Amino acid sequence: MTSPEKDPEFENLLLYLRQSRGFDFTGYKRSTLMRRVCKRMQSLSVDNFGDYLDYLEVDPEEFNYLFNTILINVTAFFRDSSAWEYLREEVLPNLIKNKKSSDQIRIWSAGCASGEEAYTLAMLMAEMLGAEEFRQRVKIYATDVDEEALNQARIAAYSAKEIQTVPDQLRQKYFEVIGNRYVFRQDLCRSVIFGRHDLLQDAPISRLDLLVSRNTMMYFNSETQGRILARFHFALNDAGYLFLGKAEMLLMHSSLFTPLDLKNRIFTKVSSVNIRNRLLIMANSVDDESSNRLSRHLRLRDMGFDTTPIAQIVIDNNGTLVLVNEQARNLFGLSSRDLARPFQDLELSYRPIELRSLIERACNERRPITLTNVERYLSNAETQYLDVRITPLQDTDTNFLGVSISFHDVTRYIKLQEALQRSRQELETTNEELQSTNEELETTNEELQSTNEELETTNEELQSTNEELETMNEELQSTNEELQTMNNELSERTTELNRTNIFLISILRSLQTGIVVIDSSFNISIWNYMVEDLWGLRTDEVLGQSIFSLDIGLPVEQLRSPIRDSLSGKKQFQEMILDATNRRGRQIKCYLAITPLLGIEMQGAVLMMADVESVSSMISIEGIQERQQQS
Repeated sequence: MTSPEKDPEFENLLLYLRQSRGFDFTGYKRSTLMRRVCKRMQSLSVDNFGDYLDYLEVDPEEFNYLFNTILINVTAFFRDSSAWEYLREEVLPNLIKNKKSSDQIRIWSAGCASGEEAYTLAMLMAEMLGAEEFRQRVKIYATDVDEEALNQARIAAYSAKEIQTVPDQLRQKYFEVIGNRYVFRQDLCRSVIFGRHDLLQDAPISRLDLLVSRNTMMYFNSETQGRILARFHFALNDAGYLFLGKAEMLLMHSSLFTPLDLKNRIFTKVSSVNIRNRLLIMANSVDDESSNRLSRHLRLRDMGFDTTPIAQIVIDNNGTLVLVNEQARNLFGLSSRDLARPFQDLELSYRPIELRSLIERACNERRPITLTNVERYLSNAETQYLDVRITPLQDTDTNFLGVSISFHDVTRYIKLQEALQRSRQELETTNEELQSTNEELETTNEELQSTNEELETTNEELQSTNEELETMNEELQSTNEELQTMNNELSERTTELNRTNIFLISILRSLQTGIVVIDSSFNISIWNYMVEDLWGLRTDEVLGQSIFSLDIGLPVEQLRSPIRDSLSGKKQFQEMILDATNRRGRQIKCYLAITPLLGIEMQGAVLMMADVESVSSMISIEGIQERQQQS
């Protein structure tokens, strides 16, 4: 699997975020950053970074969800209470003591998230100075790259759960309960200034007395941490304090900050950074023996020169080798036969380094010349390191005698230095790995805390949903009971209606005349069996049809006017005899009686019809015909 540092698709994603949104995440630890991005991708069921880049290009709203996932806003009031206690008792009193009563106090909370730590600082400073002096002297700058978190911080409203780490005395003094939220005092909020700030791209806030950046740098790699700390060093006053999170130790940056209390991660600024140590080399002058004592001490000086532990030779002003001590003879393979020989004829004059030009330069400039760490390759494939010093010899300012060349074997020191450097690098690497591991664990802890909070929120939402479902279940149960009651009533009414229908059908069947019931639109509602027998049409063929559309042996158009009179209420009862043809094709005299429907909401009319022969005993045909002619 490709490592996070070398995954080209992931690097392209980071480049796109920087170019399109101005967020540069390249300084973040790759392992942490990749884990956060993968978490967002899993929620969208996206498998690889290339597909997720395409998704971002199509849906710009996704940037907000991605940034909220990457920027883990885990914070709290008085987080790590022991560290805040030390800050309150030891740091802030000294900070105030070193300032004049009229001086401003400037504090920066970098990576403030939703503002809890910024308001914690405000409460501590207000407790020490008093509210009035706090408003006049203190400025707290709270910054973050997450605009959503900054908007929440500006509102300064927190839930009971978020405020529970604030001591009761401070909670009652600095928070006002509005609804179910705790709101920080508005008169003190004016001294807390929130703004968006990128620690890597934006210029730092300067002239600070206290800089609070807790568990912010642990998300960045070692190189980026160094850049941020250099900006913090610039931002702080010489007497300023740096307050970090428990995962940040600054073991690799002791030249910028020194621990005031390492346990609580409080540091002071190193005001003057001295990176280089200068090595002062003192040269002793040669003892000038008087001529009368020279003979007595000549042998002693020769023996002292010969036994000195540093290889040394002396060349006179004619370029002749005049003195070689024992160390030089052993080191370069010289002997007494080489004395009085021209120095330029010796291998030593050009190996391991070109000495002739350096001798000329030292003589011309009348000053010593020193070369360090000159490499000399030995026959056993090892390397020897020499410090070479060429010193002009003169008894007066103008009388030049020659030069002394010393060869100091520093191989052992070089090897020790290399070993020390390797040890330091290994130690530094180990410290960085330990710090990175510590920061990684802290990051994981915060992620777990964030996930736990999300799970708690989800559990509360599920509990609320369960309660709503239980309420809905009770409502549905009540509605079901109401529906059951209505169903029972409808069942009873249906039974009653069925009995009524059966009764009505029985009545219609008992009548020996045809009965037709029509509505106000002339559509047929009832067509009993006598009419079926009379005209040859079944009930299911005529129901809902207009009576004037029927093709039967009855001249229905002659009924239009009488039916309208009945529907309009002009006539309550009409009877007539019409010539018709029954279903068998026989010519008959059809008796019709038309009456309106009375006593119901539906308007309509009842037509009673029968063959005159079947009802001649019940009616006066002559009277009907006479009345029909008159009308």
